[in-house]
Amino acid sequence: MTETVTALDLEPENPLPDDIAAYFSKCQEKLGLIPNVLLAYAFDAEKLRAFSAMYNDLMLAPSGLTKAEREMIAVAVSAQNACVYCLTAHGAALRQLSGDPALAETVAQNWRVADISPRQRAMLAFAVKLTNTPAEMGEADRAALRAEGFSDADIWDIAAVAAFYNMSNRVAAAVEMRPNPEYHAMAR
Repeated sequence: MTETVTALDLEPENPLPDDIAAYFSKCQEKLGLIPNVLLAYAFDAEKLRAFSAMYNDLMLAPSGLTKAEREMIAVAVSAQNACVYCLTAHGAALRQLSGDPALAETVAQNWRVADISPRQRAMLAFAVKLTNTPAEMGEADRAALRAEGFSDADIWDIAAVAAFYNMSNRVAAAVEMRPNPEYHAMAR
């Protein structure tokens, strides 16, 4: 790592534990980079493992939500929080998964005018309300999702993804996490 990835002076564990070194190698092989968020957490192997396990479960495990829908939630929530790191990284992921750069940009700028299905619109409305006014969540919010065909497990996943990105956005803001420059050109 030659560039600073946060405003904090936290160096990665040296040497990296074998499992983390292998994980970073896999990222480099599959993505062509090691996401700076992982490098930022590398000062503490246990924190990195916990973050990665939660990310992998929420974003990659089987769900009633597509991977692109989960990235839509990440982008819409990150837009509410003005999180430069997550808007950049997950905007790139949404462009790649959707094959539609305009969709990713519109979700980042104003998801309400994005060319998405009523189902996805309800999903993002729920995630954004949970981000902005969590104390106002109620049965009507869950009922709106059920009316669009979401199961209770899907509602849990929407809430969990939104909550994860709210946490991640706040950590990224607190430490001034910088996105990998490569993200800007991806899938455009």
